[in-house]
Amino acid sequence: MTYKYKILIVEDEMIIAANISLQLTTLGYEVTGIIPRGEEALMHFRQNKPDIVLLDIQLKGDLDGIETAKLMQKESEIPIIYLTANADEAHFNKAKSTNPYAFISKPFKKLDLQRAIELTINRIGEKNTTENQAHLDSEQDPFIMEDSIFVRHQDKMVKVQIKDVLYIEAERNYSRIYAQDKEYLLVMTLKDIEERMPQKYFLRIHRSFIVNISHITEIAPTYVVIGKKAIPLSTEMKKNLMMRVQKI
Repeated sequence: MTYKYKILIVEDEMIIAANISLQLTTLGYEVTGIIPRGEEALMHFRQNKPDIVLLDIQLKGDLDGIETAKLMQKESEIPIIYLTANADEAHFNKAKSTNPYAFISKPFKKLDLQRAIELTINRIGEKNTTENQAHLDSEQDPFIMEDSIFVRHQDKMVKVQIKDVLYIEAERNYSRIYAQDKEYLLVMTLKDIEERMPQKYFLRIHRSFIVNISHITEIAPTYVVIGKKAIPLSTEMKKNLMMRVQKI
């Protein structure tokens, strides 16, 4: 079953509000209410939790549309679509501070309303997708301990011994661990890993590589070798590497 987006109309010209409500209902949306005043709109907003608010900028009463939007946004990140009739530059700039999803100028056509709502719903979907991905990524954060690291691999947390990690390579906002027998992709930057991995074993020798010093078999002027892999060595890190190797 398709979700029906709930829309609150805050408009003090009741003929216009009734027309908007009819159009929204025809388009398949649920209208939670038609409210003429900002104070009443706040109460309705708290009780009915709409997905979108259609809000006249120049409401009559103690609260205009912009002040009403600001109070709503203190309680939730509610998408606002402003309705406006000849709003001056000052009102427009003030309204921009609330980051509205759209402006609709009165009088408007049904297509204007339809497109503004559809674009808003698309933005809501994109925002939810981003938040869900961030939540998923946070669940995949590795647990780094003194002698081992738990990493997510095929929907499971797998324990990898620190001593078995050969090197770690940056892949944009991710990092790939190369162990003795497997590879693991981490949802962490190389900088974050560098700060959390045991300093006794690991050293960043290049902007894209952290190595396990105990696995280095060859040190050349511009690279080191671990296993059969040649890993670039930056000039500024070479001295630090040599000092660390001598302490092993």
